[in-house]
Amino acid sequence: MTLPEPPAQPARPAPQRPGRKLGPIAENVGSAHRVWLEPVRTIYLSSGLTLNELSERTRFAKSKLSELLRGVGLYPRWEIVHSLATELKMPNWPLYQLWRRAAREAHKTRGWVEGCSEKITLTRTPEAPPMDHCAFRQTVEEDYRRYAQVFLADDQRDAAVSDTFDILWLRWKNDALTSPDTRRFAWQVLRAAVMAKSPHLDGRPDLARAAFDTVALQSQTTVTDHMNQLTESLEVFKAMSRLPDHRLDVMVLRRLCGFTLEEASALLGAPLVAVQSDERHAVRFLESVLCPPSETEGNTP
Repeated sequence: MTLPEPPAQPARPAPQRPGRKLGPIAENVGSAHRVWLEPVRTIYLSSGLTLNELSERTRFAKSKLSELLRGVGLYPRWEIVHSLATELKMPNWPLYQLWRRAAREAHKTRGWVEGCSEKITLTRTPEAPPMDHCAFRQTVEEDYRRYAQVFLADDQRDAAVSDTFDILWLRWKNDALTSPDTRRFAWQVLRAAVMAKSPHLDGRPDLARAAFDTVALQSQTTVTDHMNQLTESLEVFKAMSRLPDHRLDVMVLRRLCGFTLEEASALLGAPLVAVQSDERHAVRFLESVLCPPSETEGNTP
């Protein structure tokens, strides 16, 4: 899962660190692990602190901290993650929730997870998120759930939406609120969370689930009509999956979730005219693929 990059701030040069540059995240890091590791790295890289300084403050070896920030070696215990987050002034509770979910992906037992956190009392006391974060969540959470439902089963949908708001909490002050548009930043986080859990075919999200859930399909009464509509729906959604990400999102919100143009524009953090243009181009592409004027003409989204 790749999260949106924090906004560029040219007037504030990146802090210079002595010593070797921190390496990239290891390729074998799981998607749930990457969900919390990327924000931690982003905040560390913008903090100006060095690994030597963090090592002195946390009393963990510099090599251990480097391994944690690159995702190499064994899945890290909560003690070291908590110590690092405290020095980076990151909110404890959302990070802990994300760490727990990633521990399950890493096949850690419940006993191991509880054993890692039982000595850290703050872990067991949920913090309250910022009031503006709460207000934003109340405004968009149900709409985010409707979007995620197109791609995911109920449990995966709920996990993706929960991950979204935990990530936003971690990045609320430094990234979300300072981005050009908080709504657009949040949508990118949601999309990354949903796509990380969605099945893909040839690098594109698989919309077969949406094809089975279409109202048109459910309304058929005979087996023959049912199968014909299923075949047609699968063709439509296969073509839709080929759309560029921004046009696919517009079509999902408009045609599958039933949002108005104004509602889709607000959710995406995109101008109304851009949403209208994306929908128009997407419809033309789908029509050209499903009803081509000739066999020789090619089509691109």
